[in-house]
Amino acid sequence: MVRVALISDLHFDVNQTDPRAMVPRQVAYLKQQRVGVYLIAGDLTNHFAQSVEIAENLQRQLAPAQVRFVAGNHDMLHDVTESALETPLTPTYLHHQWLDLPGTDWRILGNNGWYDYGFADNLTGRNFLAWKNAFWVDGSIPQDLSDAQRFERVYAQLTAQLDQAQQQGKKVLVMTHFVPRREFILYTQDNRFWNMANALMGSPRLGELFAEYHVAAVQFGHLHRHYWSQHLGATWYYNQALGYHNRRINEWETLDYFTEWQRRLRILDLN
Repeated sequence: MVRVALISDLHFDVNQTDPRAMVPRQVAYLKQQRVGVYLIAGDLTNHFAQSVEIAENLQRQLAPAQVRFVAGNHDMLHDVTESALETPLTPTYLHHQWLDLPGTDWRILGNNGWYDYGFADNLTGRNFLAWKNAFWVDGSIPQDLSDAQRFERVYAQLTAQLDQAQQQGKKVLVMTHFVPRREFILYTQDNRFWNMANALMGSPRLGELFAEYHVAAVQFGHLHRHYWSQHLGATWYYNQALGYHNRRINEWETLDYFTEWQRRLRILDLN
């Protein structure tokens, strides 16, 4: 049995929290809980280099437990190119990589994910790319491919990895940043901004892919709403996003970063 801790959307910089002070407290708690693997599903900071530094610092302090993360859209804003994100930049970076849990049949597959505008199929005749470049933070992410092409790469990567895991008899936990199921998308008649933003949340095709391969568990982030874990088909879905707490936005249930992190952390026993 391996204890696996799930979290996402830590946003140290947006939340004005110094990781040098916070990481040792998190490590102490994870050790107290006997966590063997700590998974962060993206959006540690707005700078990839800083996100890597935090993950590597966690790994050094938490060893022999393993730390793995994928990049969210915020991590992609600075210090990294699209092509570099497709390479194994550091052992803690799990995009298009996998980690087998010793003594179990479990395999953790990591993929940053992306979007294909599929969650905004209730809107017609809209230029989602122009809207993204004008109003959404992702407009500043360096990108060589179109959003549709980038998502197709994600889909092909995960399909190949899931096929291999199935052939090897593995139970799979997928860690990705973007949303894979429509059940988590908010549709509203009085907020046109968020109806457009749904295009950039993820893709329902990933949920269909996970259902096809009977994936046991999926960890994702990106949405800061506090969802309970949901069992949809054969798959448990976990969104453990920490989210924002600053002068403009408060998505927390408490006022303290560490306490909120403890509340949002999900620990699974996998055997």
